[in-house]
Amino acid sequence: MNILVVRLGALGDVVHAVPAAAALRRAFPGAGIDWLVEKKHRAIVDLVTSIDRTITLDSPTLAGWSAAIQAMRRTAYDIAIDLQGLLKSAVLARGSGAARVVGFSIWHLREKTARPFYSDAHEAEGGHVIAKNLRLLRAVGVNDDRIAFPLADVPSPALDAVRARIPFDRGFALINPGAAWPNKRWLPERFGEVASFIRDACALTPVVLWGPGEERLAADVIASSAGAAVLAPPTGIADLVAVSRAAALVVSGDTGPLHIAVAVGTPTVSLFGPTDPDRNGPYDKADVAISRYDTCGCRYDRRCHQTPWCLGEVTTAEVCAAVQRRLAARGHRG
Repeated sequence: MNILVVRLGALGDVVHAVPAAAALRRAFPGAGIDWLVEKKHRAIVDLVTSIDRTITLDSPTLAGWSAAIQAMRRTAYDIAIDLQGLLKSAVLARGSGAARVVGFSIWHLREKTARPFYSDAHEAEGGHVIAKNLRLLRAVGVNDDRIAFPLADVPSPALDAVRARIPFDRGFALINPGAAWPNKRWLPERFGEVASFIRDACALTPVVLWGPGEERLAADVIASSAGAAVLAPPTGIADLVAVSRAAALVVSGDTGPLHIAVAVGTPTVSLFGPTDPDRNGPYDKADVAISRYDTCGCRYDRRCHQTPWCLGEVTTAEVCAAVQRRLAARGHRG
C-alpha cells in the first residue's frame, strides 16, 4: 500500500499533522508513506521518522505544480489524504493520481471548493486540530487517537552555541517574541520584563529566539530585560527542535516554534489573542495558555482592527505567574 499525506503549510499546521502520519505508520507498518509539503516547510517533514519520502511544492507557479505532480506520479498511491482543506491542496491530492482522495466534509473545509476533488469526504467535527486530523483517518480504517511526534534527534550547532553562552549550572528558557501575524505578537518590552523575572526568580537563562527579519524585535526584548536575556544564534528547523528539547521552558505566542516545543514535550507558557487555544494550542493540561480569544474582535485576522488590542491587555504579572505555575508543575525550583 502507498499513502500520500498532503499538508502544505504553515509550520505550526504541519507540526499538528505529524500525529496523523505517526498513526498511519502504526496502522500500516509496511506501507510506503509520502508527504507533500511546501518547500519552505520541508525541513520539519524531513525529521518525521514515520515518512518515507518528502515531496515538495517548490513554487506556486504552473511549473512548480507540474513538477510536484510529476514527482507524486512516480508512485502509484492507493490513498491521498488532504489534511489542509484548501482548493490547492485538494487539487494537488487529486493530481497525485491516487485511487482514493480523502478529505474533510464540506462543513469542515476551509475552502468549500475543495470538496469536488475528493472521492471520499468525512466528518471530523470540532476540538483540537490534532484530534480532527486523527479522526479523518477513520475514513481509511485507522481509529487511533494516540498523539505522538516521531521527530528525529539530530546534532545542532545552535544548541551547542546556546549551551556555551549560559552558566554551566543553569538551565535555559526560550522566549519567542515573533510571529507571522502582527496580531499574534505580544509587546517586546513585556517579553523583556518576563525574561528578567525568569532569570531572577527562576534561575534560568532567558534565550531569545528570532527568525528572518526579526533581529530588531529580538534586540528590543533583550534591551528591555535588564541584562537578563541573551540572543539565540541563527536557528533552522532542526536547531529549533534540538534547542526546544533541551530547554526548561518556552514562552511564545501562537506560532511555529511554540508548536515545535509542544511536540517535543517542553513545558510552555503561550499567549493567544485572535486564535483559539482549544483548537490550536498546547494540548498538555499542564501547559498554560493565556488567552484573550473570547474578547477578541478580530478572530483569525492577521491584524487588529479594534481598540483595545486584546493581547495588549495581557500583563507582565499574568505571564510571570503563569511561568511560575508551569515550572512548579514540572518540579522546577528557582
